[in-house]
Amino acid sequence: MALIVQKFGGTSVADIDKIKNVAEKVIKVKKAGNQVVVVLSAMAGETDRLINLAHNAADSPDEREYDSLISTGEQVTVTLLSIVLNSMGYHARSFLGFQVKILTDMAYKKARISLIDTGAIRKELKKGTIIVVAGFQGVDKDNNITTLGRGGSDTSAVALAAALKADQCDIYTDVDGVYTTDPNVCAKARRLDKISYDEMLEMAMTGAKVLQPRSVEMAKKYNVPLYVKSTFSDKGGTLVTREDKDMEREIISGVTYDRDQVKITVVHVPDKPGVAADLFTPLSNKNIFVDMIIQNASLEGFTDLTFTVSKKDLKDAQKIIENTAKKVGANKVEVDDQVAKISIIGVGMASHSGVAARMFKTLAREGVNIMMISTSEIKISCIIQRKYMELAVSVLHDAFELEKKKVK
Repeated sequence: MALIVQKFGGTSVADIDKIKNVAEKVIKVKKAGNQVVVVLSAMAGETDRLINLAHNAADSPDEREYDSLISTGEQVTVTLLSIVLNSMGYHARSFLGFQVKILTDMAYKKARISLIDTGAIRKELKKGTIIVVAGFQGVDKDNNITTLGRGGSDTSAVALAAALKADQCDIYTDVDGVYTTDPNVCAKARRLDKISYDEMLEMAMTGAKVLQPRSVEMAKKYNVPLYVKSTFSDKGGTLVTREDKDMEREIISGVTYDRDQVKITVVHVPDKPGVAADLFTPLSNKNIFVDMIIQNASLEGFTDLTFTVSKKDLKDAQKIIENTAKKVGANKVEVDDQVAKISIIGVGMASHSGVAARMFKTLAREGVNIMMISTSEIKISCIIQRKYMELAVSVLHDAFELEKKKVK
């Protein structure tokens, strides 16, 4: 008997018919003799609807009440699936984050899981119960409801799989796996049978929407095998696992893009110790993630400092940076929201020279200007004008021949 964690996203539970389809998939795994824990997102579009309600009620909603509100979407789906499963003759029980209990820190909107009490789940599993858990939510030490950030149900599922020492974690979505790039942007995109944790983490962090980055990070830490599958088809699938010798054949595994980027430049900053800390510490205190950072060469004791943040954080980030810029004596703050990040990812690039040169030459041939560059052993990212984003994805996919499946 294996213990399987299944996670279904919002499009998979968008209405009653789709929830019944999910029930059939859950029952199939249960009938095979496995213990099953199911993690669900809210219905497609529901969390956005709740967020809009909160912001219609107040420009800056109280964060505690905000999390309490937007966590309610998952309560609907887990109870509906449990009702459907019970009506089909399979005993199921729904659990909310505080009932499990999924303990988090107190960072509303972006809480991180610190501990999962698996006692209640294990007790029900011994009875043969199908467990249905609300994703995306937890509870802090003071019993306040918290949420894990957009896409947080992925993290809920992987965390439960790790805590329960599950045999595998299946992430069901509306695509049949992880592709070399977005098939909606590049028709030549190819589904990958297997990808390493590190590559998947970089892809998730640079724009791929298949998995939340924190879920991949956790899967790697606890060695949880992840399978990305389609809710609507039994074909395909991608295994996210440890790097092995088969993967070393791929120099580049994928091209990703992220249009949810904003470039902020602090102009004429005093070039002296402590200024960068003064600028970025308030952003960190507000849990605003800063991605790429560049600093121009100093000229007469002053420099320009440019960085990127997610568009959803722009309002808070701009306010913080403008206030801080005045304090440190900078001239002004410039914002460019017409940018995108393009990245190439692959474990093989660390041992192959010329990868960056090929990327830059390919973009140059198409007249695409590079504003910022960031590199790691398995990733090269560039900030470009957003209007060139789809072109850049397509030409880089061709340049690295990602449509061809490598043969061992």
